[in-house]
Amino acid sequence: MKKLHLTIATEDYDHFRDFRTGAVQAEGIEHTWLMPELHEIFARFTFNREWDVSELSFAKFSTQVTRQDPDIIALPVVCSRHFRFSAFYVNKNSRIKSPEDLKGKAVGSPEWAHTAAVYMRGWLNDEHGVKLTDVHWYQAGTNEAGRTEKVELSLPNGVKLTRADDKTLSDMLAKGEIDCALVARPPDCFVNGHPDVARLFPNYLEMEEQYYARTKVWPIMHVIAVKRQLLDQYPWVAGSLYNAFNESKNRALERMFEQSVSRYPLPWLTTYARRMRDMFDGDPFPFGIEENRLTFEQFLRYTHEQGIAHRHAKVEEIFPTGMMVEVHT
Repeated sequence: MKKLHLTIATEDYDHFRDFRTGAVQAEGIEHTWLMPELHEIFARFTFNREWDVSELSFAKFSTQVTRQDPDIIALPVVCSRHFRFSAFYVNKNSRIKSPEDLKGKAVGSPEWAHTAAVYMRGWLNDEHGVKLTDVHWYQAGTNEAGRTEKVELSLPNGVKLTRADDKTLSDMLAKGEIDCALVARPPDCFVNGHPDVARLFPNYLEMEEQYYARTKVWPIMHVIAVKRQLLDQYPWVAGSLYNAFNESKNRALERMFEQSVSRYPLPWLTTYARRMRDMFDGDPFPFGIEENRLTFEQFLRYTHEQGIAHRHAKVEEIFPTGMMVEVHT
């Protein structure tokens, strides 16, 4: 039987490595796997649908999957996930000591549909009463000027968003033109040790561990998107891809937990990995729908509330029907 050939584009993740290299096979599928720069992947798939299967920002996916007659759907496969309390960088002169102090301040992010910012804007509202309308928001590239939104938005009434195409958030933060930058990647002014720039939450690791213990939400940044037309024609592809991604991820975790050899050039890494395994009930990086339902539900609500999704989607809508009953090998 001739295999179906698919093109796949993702970042170079260790948890996808065995699938990408062929050590793990997706039944009935052969692939060409490309790894351009991450934001190039997002842009090329968002605008041109250049591949059959693609990594995609969860926020950008949320916009596209809630369009009328959407042409993509997700697999419950996690490319990237991070807690983001480390993502708040403040100018010390703004005297911001707590989340509530952000009320009335200027806060920048690279895009409104920036997944890290979506989670933290939602957290500010839910847990600290900082509404979207309490902040003057700015959009600009973190360290390079000219970054623009890649999806259509419908901002809630009263939200003030100013785009600064010719500036960077790093420069604006260092000069005090904004009070806070909410960004996934540290701004250059912080990396280079600018005396006026600091993290709002230096104890972010402790905060993140406590947040997960309390909520069981483990934020997902990037998902795997698939062309709907492909699954309409070959419904079995969803399960075949999911099983291969999942097996590849499990093999990567086993390498991380292995203590008898030094696979990674860092001391105590396997000890830390095993601690994470125990904290996350055996799987620190779970795939699947039910395993991530609380996270999916929270994010779909946030993207609707923030004018990124066209409507409040249900978890069942964003995955193929067959994915709701998963078969684990």
